[in-house]
Amino acid sequence: MASNNYYDVTEWNIGNPYQDIGEVINSIIADIKSRQTETDDNEGGKPGAVIYIPPGDYHLLTQIVIDISYLQIVGSGHGFTSSSIRYNTPQSEWPNWHELWPGGSRILVDMTAQDDAEEYTGAAFYVARSGDPRISSVEFSDFCIDGLHFVDDGSGSDDPENSYLNGKTGIYIASAQDSFRISGMGFVYLEHGVTVYNADALSIHDNFIAECGNCIELRDSGQASKITDNLIGAGYRGYSIYAQNFGGLLITANNIFPRGKSCVHFSGVVRSSISSNRFHAFYPGMLVLEDGSAENLVSANHFFREREPWAPMQAYNNGLDDLYGLLYINGDNNSVIANHISESIDTQYITPADATPVIIHIVAGVGNYISDNHIVATTETTQLPTATTGSCFSTQVGALLATAGLEALNVTNVLIEAESKQNTILDSGSDSQVVMDKTANAFRAIPVPGMPAGGAR
Repeated sequence: MASNNYYDVTEWNIGNPYQDIGEVINSIIADIKSRQTETDDNEGGKPGAVIYIPPGDYHLLTQIVIDISYLQIVGSGHGFTSSSIRYNTPQSEWPNWHELWPGGSRILVDMTAQDDAEEYTGAAFYVARSGDPRISSVEFSDFCIDGLHFVDDGSGSDDPENSYLNGKTGIYIASAQDSFRISGMGFVYLEHGVTVYNADALSIHDNFIAECGNCIELRDSGQASKITDNLIGAGYRGYSIYAQNFGGLLITANNIFPRGKSCVHFSGVVRSSISSNRFHAFYPGMLVLEDGSAENLVSANHFFREREPWAPMQAYNNGLDDLYGLLYINGDNNSVIANHISESIDTQYITPADATPVIIHIVAGVGNYISDNHIVATTETTQLPTATTGSCFSTQVGALLATAGLEALNVTNVLIEAESKQNTILDSGSDSQVVMDKTANAFRAIPVPGMPAGGAR
């Protein structure tokens, strides 16, 4: 027996999904609501539905509004491919490519955001419902949301496709919600990939969210959620992962790659964990804990910072200098334990000129615990040529694998400002590599090979 709670957008009798999938899905949701009206029918009554998007290109002109629980919108492939590489390649080369555009089950966001409109109006999917209980168990899986183009930022740049601005959002969840899942999705060329307010038990798992101005933003407040096993990379203006006023957030096993303003930015986040991730960045400020972020665990992550090696993107940065720190902490009782932190940058690219780069920077707060972090800082002994030719892939892989011809770079492993006291710093730098008031904080130095224990470098 076929279920009347399963819908295929290509077989629905209202609208044309290839011309405006928004109209089609909105009419399907209206049909679900018209049929599922009983709130308590034999201890059930509103089971929700599945909306299936087969592989293909579907333009979206009408925002999709979701205000029912137990809805799954599912496709058959996240379809991601790099739009940044395409737009930074001469169009004369495009005819020789196997494919040009993202694929799979792909939604093309053709809506144009108005400059003075509310942020949510630029979202492909807008989830909002008032009243009790909170909207629950809405799932997005296995399709692609493509913002298509970025726009001119007014800076005079002749390449608007690198602006990371267009007012478009993939999924915008405005209402407090419970047990939402976003998995197996592809997001590309959106100013905001996923924006969620007041999340509870949210799972963002195994997605490809890249070349977006901001990738994941958890705003207002939230609890008991996880961001796991994703491939993520924001633009230089925005966040790869941002969380605000959150408790019990788990960020684990993500591979976050460069150009984001930060890899992870916590504002007022407490009792949360960042563990076993790989973070790669072209700028300082890879991890930011601020605005009262407290009692967070940052453990067993790999941080790597280098300079942007690909010529088309070397003009852009996040505006922070090397005194800011790769890890920036303004909060109490956070633990940064057993991380591997690498920085490899030619001295001519350090800002301000002749500055000593800072790795872990504790700006304010008390009781932070920094222990057993392995910090490797290197610079090139000979100047390597700027990569002006070759693919983005080969250029970046070559830079990642380059370990020959490097020598030690002088850095400040840990800097603790006078406003921060009663911190404990263990085995994360030699005596000369840690700058702090050692009468106001506890300190144990790493012994330097060939020197007596506690000796200067």
